[in-house]
Amino acid sequence: MKKFFVITIFSVSSLFAQNTPIDTTAVKEIVKEEVVVDSLPVKKEVKKELYTTDDLKIMDSLLVEAKFKSPLFDTIPYLINDKDIVSTVTPVVTPELLKERLSEINDTTPFNLEFNPALAKVINNYLKYRKKYYPVLMSRAKYYFPMFERYLDQFDIPLEMKYLAIVESALRPKAKSRVGATGLWQFMYGTGKQFKLAVNSYVDERQDPVKSTIAACKYLTYLYDFFNDWDLALAAYNSGPGNVLKAIKRSGGYRNYWNIRPFLPRETAGYVPAFYATMYIFKYALELGIYPETPKIYNFQTDTVQVKRTIFFNQIAEKTGVYDEMLSFLNPQYKLDIIPYIKKKKFTVRLPRNKVIDFLDKEKEIYALAQAEDSLREKPLPKYFEMDKRIRYKVRSGDYLGKIAMKFGVRVKDIKRWNNMRNTKLRIGQRLYIYPRRM
Repeated sequence: MKKFFVITIFSVSSLFAQNTPIDTTAVKEIVKEEVVVDSLPVKKEVKKELYTTDDLKIMDSLLVEAKFKSPLFDTIPYLINDKDIVSTVTPVVTPELLKERLSEINDTTPFNLEFNPALAKVINNYLKYRKKYYPVLMSRAKYYFPMFERYLDQFDIPLEMKYLAIVESALRPKAKSRVGATGLWQFMYGTGKQFKLAVNSYVDERQDPVKSTIAACKYLTYLYDFFNDWDLALAAYNSGPGNVLKAIKRSGGYRNYWNIRPFLPRETAGYVPAFYATMYIFKYALELGIYPETPKIYNFQTDTVQVKRTIFFNQIAEKTGVYDEMLSFLNPQYKLDIIPYIKKKKFTVRLPRNKVIDFLDKEKEIYALAQAEDSLREKPLPKYFEMDKRIRYKVRSGDYLGKIAMKFGVRVKDIKRWNNMRNTKLRIGQRLYIYPRRM
């Protein structure tokens, strides 16, 4: 008996959509066996597993890594939903050691870092599957955290709240969520406006590290004053105070985060544990064998200069030697790599401190370069925009379009266009707009 095999492999790309759990039963190969029985071919389908669970974990890891490094993605999804947590992970940190360390952190913070199996799973999953991404996150943190701490201290907010920006955006100021939340602290457009964060064609202050941090501090202060609990303030930052109030009511009036967690939206349920896990990993990074990459620059090595006209990043780069990528990193609020100039609003450029003097020395050259490049751009023709040259002509007896056009040195089709005319008919007393070339 002879067998002929035709193998069809289903696409697995859809299995790796963001926040979609891997279903190993969905990945199969269909082997169509053509069996000869009594001299007649009979087709028979046999389903077999193509990939093991370990294979899928490797693929998922490669996909996350590709997303993390790709310029098309501003950030990787940092939150791990309950459904995506692999409960069979061999603990990276033993329960005993985790209890001890969480207790140590809990003694020094107003947050409630008590050991529980749910938090242990989150911490171990981060350490098992995302440990290699933390050196990059810690490098970014070396730039942003000192600035965060300055404003958190001013608003009397626990300094540990700086880890919230990692959960929100993985410390990428241009990060955008699928629903439009933007920046390090992920402000929606409306919320940003509430806290005086301007958004226009040139500037998005939700992406401004300093202004968005101040806005986040104001919002967190409001939430804490409302709930009088930092854990609930965290949950409300993600889902809104209304959802937290509903969860409190549905839980029977409990106000401890872990007691209301089952009644919160799914994403928020994973939000606070992600915050705790991040705090733990950063606190014990050395013990966990995680070492930060060296940052390109520290915040204290930068300073700002107010601009006196609209300029482009590449014009600054040409005269100061600060490359465009560094300017974009230091000034993420400028959406088009253009710093606008408006008289009543002061816009600044942040530069490496050792380049500020270069900028000031060559400021006139930078503005001259900007002026020269502006002059090369095509300008609107005055005849279409200088309204003081427009006249209103009253049609007289004996007038027709050709005669009027000849009188003012223009074309008939121009008169028709200026006056939205569909034909050449005129009536005595009719008023026509004309941009004359001669009078």
